[in-house]
Amino acid sequence: MNTFTIIGIAVALAMDAFAVSIAAGVFLRSIGLRHYFRLAWHFGLFQALMPIVGWYAGLSVRGQIERYDHWIAFFLLAFVSFNMIRESFADDGNHTKTDPTRGLRLVLLSIATSIDALAVGLSLSVLNVSVWMPAIIIGITAAIFTVGGLMMGSRAGDIPWLRRYADRVGAGVLLFIGLRILYAHGVFC
Repeated sequence: MNTFTIIGIAVALAMDAFAVSIAAGVFLRSIGLRHYFRLAWHFGLFQALMPIVGWYAGLSVRGQIERYDHWIAFFLLAFVSFNMIRESFADDGNHTKTDPTRGLRLVLLSIATSIDALAVGLSLSVLNVSVWMPAIIIGITAAIFTVGGLMMGSRAGDIPWLRRYADRVGAGVLLFIGLRILYAHGVFC
C-alpha cells in the first residue's frame, strides 16, 4: 500500500474527529493549550490504536464486529448528544457545562470517532499489509484535523446566536454524524 493511499484513508478517517472538534470548539467558552492537547492527543491516539486492534483481531472476529460497529458508534454519539441537549435545557446560568475534552465524554467521543479505524485495521489484516506505518499516519492526521477543527469551532463560537445555542448545535452535529455513519452502512436503504 503506497503512502498516497494511506494518507487518503487517514484524511477520510479524520473527518468525524474534525466535525466533532468543530462542535467542541463552539461549545467551549475559551480554548487553551490543554484543550487542544487533550482532544488532539486522544483523538489521534484512538485513531492510531484502533487499526492496530483491528489488525490483531484479524479475520476471526471480522464478521461479528462489522455487523455492529456502526451501531456502537451511533449509540455513543447519540448518548453524548442527548446529554448535551439535556444540559442546555438545564442551564440556569449557574450550571457548569461538562468540558468535552475531559473525562468520560472525551473517552466516548474518542471511541465513537475512531470505530471506523477498527474496520480499516481489519481490512489491512485481510490484505496482509503491515499496520504500523498506516496507524502512525492515521493518528497524526486525526490530531492535526482535530486542532484545525477546534480552531474553526472557536471562531464560529464568536457568532452570538451560535454561542447561545452552542450546546444544541454541537449536539445536532454529533447526532448527524451518528446518523451519517448508519446511512453509510446501509441501515436506511
